[in-house]
Amino acid sequence: MGEQAASRSKKVTKRPVVAQSGSAGTKAVEAPKAVKAPKAGKAAKTVQAKRAVKAARAAEAPKGAEAPKKTNGARANRGAKAAKPESHLAMVRRARRINRELAELYPYAHPELDFRNPFELLVATVLSAQTTDLRVNQTTPAVFAAYPTPEDMAAAVPEELEEIVRPTGFFRAKAKSLIGLSAAIRDNFGGEVPGRLPDLVTLPGVGRKTANVVLGNAFGVPGITVDTHFGRLVRRWKWTEQEDPEKVEAEIGAIFPKSEWTMLSHRVIFHGRRICHARKPACGACPIAPLCPAYGEGETDPEKARKLLKYEMGGRPGQRLNPPADYPGKPAPGPGGS
Repeated sequence: MGEQAASRSKKVTKRPVVAQSGSAGTKAVEAPKAVKAPKAGKAAKTVQAKRAVKAARAAEAPKGAEAPKKTNGARANRGAKAAKPESHLAMVRRARRINRELAELYPYAHPELDFRNPFELLVATVLSAQTTDLRVNQTTPAVFAAYPTPEDMAAAVPEELEEIVRPTGFFRAKAKSLIGLSAAIRDNFGGEVPGRLPDLVTLPGVGRKTANVVLGNAFGVPGITVDTHFGRLVRRWKWTEQEDPEKVEAEIGAIFPKSEWTMLSHRVIFHGRRICHARKPACGACPIAPLCPAYGEGETDPEKARKLLKYEMGGRPGQRLNPPADYPGKPAPGPGGS
């Protein structure tokens, strides 16, 4: 028993006593208990567990993939906020501002087909399909010399009319349409081109685009002309995403007052033919570049872009042989010219 008690007493470790002085005298205070250090075995297990988790995550990730950096993620978030989609109201305001800018740029915008009356404009517009207005203007003087009225054209020998309109392409189909629409005007409308869209679209070879050209420029009835240039530009400018011409006409018509429709069509088409080309737009020479979501699709160098400008913007003749008096460019060359 004595040996066991002695053994236990050896195992007991007394904490040292520290003297602490104060106002009441000196006290004997026990030193704080020593904090036990974590066992080496537990620390090693924790490190091993963390490594195992990282290895498992790496195995799940696709090969070659890197964990995104926090800084990149923050930048991406800031970029997403900067690329906030344009509201419909903001788009409408931007579209109307573009129209105002185009009005200042092209105060002389006009239909680029030569005509003297509704019948001549109707015939010229039918002939303009799949060819240039210049080619039509070089062809129609001979057409109207031979067939000045609907009655005359309705009685035309198809082969003779085909030969005259051959330079415009698709001459057989076009001659057939011209003889058919002339006969319909003679028989159904007293020899006068009708001034209503529902009547015009009943004529052979006449769709909404042709009808709107005639109504807007021969009768003063507002209309939107959705040709290839118009459709291309309004999609570039994010005014619409529609491809169907009638849907494009409806959506653009909702953005602008009806009184603007005809001149808006001329301005957009003028811009598409002179600056905002299909394959290589002259972005660096475009006055409305700051308003264009598609800026940069074409040439942005100002000097190189200026070389892409066409017609009066590039110092060249226009498309009409007899342009309006306020047209600043040169008239187009007559038949036989290039």
